[in-house]
Amino acid sequence: MTPRSTFIRSLTIILISFLVLSTCTTPQDETALKVNIDILKRGAPIEKYIYGQFIEHLGKCIYGGIWAEMIEDRKFYYPVTWDFDPFGSDNDPHWNTGPYPYLKASPWQVIGTEETISMDTINPFTGVHTPVISSSDGSGKFGIRQGGLGLLKDKSYQGRIILAGDESILPVNIQLLSRANELIKITVNEISSDYTSYPISFNSTFDCDSTVLEIFSEGQGKFRIGTISLMPSDNIKGWRKDVVDLMQELNAPVYRWPGGNFVSGYNWKDGIGDRDRRPPRKNPAWKGVEHNDVGIHEYMDLMEILDTEPFIAVNTGLGTVEEVAEEIEYCNGGPETSMGKLRAQNGREEPYKVKWWAVGNEMYGDWQLGHMPLSEYVKKHNAMAEAIWDKDPDAKLIAVGAVGEWSETMLGESSEHMDLLSEHIYVQELDNVQKHALQLKESIRRVADAHRKYRKELISLSDKNIRIALDEWNYWYGDYIYGELGVRYHHKDALGVAIGLHEFFRNSDIYFMANYAQTVNVIGCIKTTNTKSGFAATGLPLKLYRNHFGTIPVFIDEEYDDLDIVASLDPNMNKITVSIVNIAQDNKSISLDFGTTSIRPDGRQWLIHNSDPEAYNMPGDEPNIRIEEANISLTERTLSIPGYSILVIEAEIE
Repeated sequence: MTPRSTFIRSLTIILISFLVLSTCTTPQDETALKVNIDILKRGAPIEKYIYGQFIEHLGKCIYGGIWAEMIEDRKFYYPVTWDFDPFGSDNDPHWNTGPYPYLKASPWQVIGTEETISMDTINPFTGVHTPVISSSDGSGKFGIRQGGLGLLKDKSYQGRIILAGDESILPVNIQLLSRANELIKITVNEISSDYTSYPISFNSTFDCDSTVLEIFSEGQGKFRIGTISLMPSDNIKGWRKDVVDLMQELNAPVYRWPGGNFVSGYNWKDGIGDRDRRPPRKNPAWKGVEHNDVGIHEYMDLMEILDTEPFIAVNTGLGTVEEVAEEIEYCNGGPETSMGKLRAQNGREEPYKVKWWAVGNEMYGDWQLGHMPLSEYVKKHNAMAEAIWDKDPDAKLIAVGAVGEWSETMLGESSEHMDLLSEHIYVQELDNVQKHALQLKESIRRVADAHRKYRKELISLSDKNIRIALDEWNYWYGDYIYGELGVRYHHKDALGVAIGLHEFFRNSDIYFMANYAQTVNVIGCIKTTNTKSGFAATGLPLKLYRNHFGTIPVFIDEEYDDLDIVASLDPNMNKITVSIVNIAQDNKSISLDFGTTSIRPDGRQWLIHNSDPEAYNMPGDEPNIRIEEANISLTERTLSIPGYSILVIEAEIE
């Protein structure tokens, strides 16, 4: 794009934004739809947990997304072979997609001849094998390399390499090479026969999103690479700072982890202890490798960084009651307990005091590891719940549900062994924008109606208030642009997410928690490349409503074609918020009537708008969809709502 076209595009965006904002309030219009808002007609308070999020060990959500590690397969899950070239052509995915694409073989390539590489399976550093690199004649470079790393000029990077070998191979060289042949070189000038960690530190002298990393010697003898790690120096306890910054803007009150389907084959003990020694595994449910760099301690660090609450799912698939009980004790037991003592040895003396626990994930599905008949699963769930409460009586348990026979049976036979019941909702793409945007609303209402029916019919619920934790919900369709399940979201999806939130507000007596699935890249509201990040379209309404919508819903009886309207009060009853989503192409005019309630004429508004429902944002580029904030006058109380828009207004009550 030329400088002139960039200027014209920017000026056009500014002018459109000005025109849109200036037309949100209009003189009295007799054709406007009248919206009656009676602040005395209120619903149950909206729980903050409605704005929850979900992160799973899948695709580029954690590795290649939130976690700052830049090296693929750093513990050598895959054997390094001489005949695989991960960066030999411009069409290779390792050049183009950065860290953690779908790995079908090692991302490492051999530097040298076939005889210079072997895999030690007798005494590996971690996992099942470790690369051994050797040269008998010292006639040239021998080592390994991989491509696809992203470096930013003047940015600082740090890491470590763990080596063992012969002194005759010194120095061991670590170099990073850009496409323009710009070079950064680090040398290791000592080595031992025992594995030893050596620091890596440098400031990048170039920008390149497809940097090649080489580790090699020009000496004679052998050396082993136990593992290597490289991260931007501004990482926050291993988490990628730019992504964490966006997550802090999102301000979610709770994060579900580590799965998802992943958890049904996950052994939580693989994720504790020395991070470099944790074994790499095949992801049990999805493609690629589980590096086990992120486990309980790292997840809890992230929760503290974000000042949010943890929500841990336990393995009721292939996992045992004993394993789950140990996990609860590891997280919440005192340092005098067996697992609490182990936690203290791993660096955390005080219990984590995790309150929210998902007892399994989607065990109703035959795709789930450990799937079993419902009659058998009820028994396993109840045994799990009793074991968890034996370790921590204050634990809040979310059971696996699915509207229909599964939820009805769980509520009928396990109501004494749960606090909330999980449901999941995913919808796909429809050609009609209006129908597409209404899908989540219709599904959320359908699930709520089913649970109201259970409450009327099931004797087991006569004295209980078991509400829904919709701990996975989203649109799921389209091409996987950001790695496995890394779909692109459009403005029409943002409209649907906003309307979905509206339906949670209308059913605040039934929905206690909802977790948008997932947060980063994988059907996520934040997207990344190996050097850039930004909000996808769906992240904007989640951020907007979490930070500005009230907590006490005020019912609006009317329903309108193409408009979805909700209102709320803040906890102090001195502010009112009205939110309108227009899923039509044309502007709509509405007239607000607050009855006997006196509203101050000056207020604030937040607008998400784009005339193209297919518009989307790209990480690092100027966003096509954004939140525009402005002052607003409510003297006339008539609003013009732009087509394909989300408008939130806030006013003080006099």
